[in-house]
Amino acid sequence: MAGSDRAETRRRRLLWSGVLALAGLVLLVIGLTVADGVAAWVEVVAAILLLLASYGVQYVARRGTLYRDRG
Repeated sequence: MAGSDRAETRRRRLLWSGVLALAGLVLLVIGLTVADGVAAWVEVVAAILLLLASYGVQYVARRGTLYRDRG
């Protein structure tokens, strides 16, 4: 049962990672093409933060799978 819970948690984290990455990429494209001035910088910074958060969530999900037998 614990393995099933871990797999579900991993899938949920990877899903959130994908959502954050998609939102970050959309903001990055808008910030670099459409937005102007301060709004563009705010969108680019927000996009970078979302992409970093996505990477962090994905790292945690994969690390939990990689090291589940060790602890």
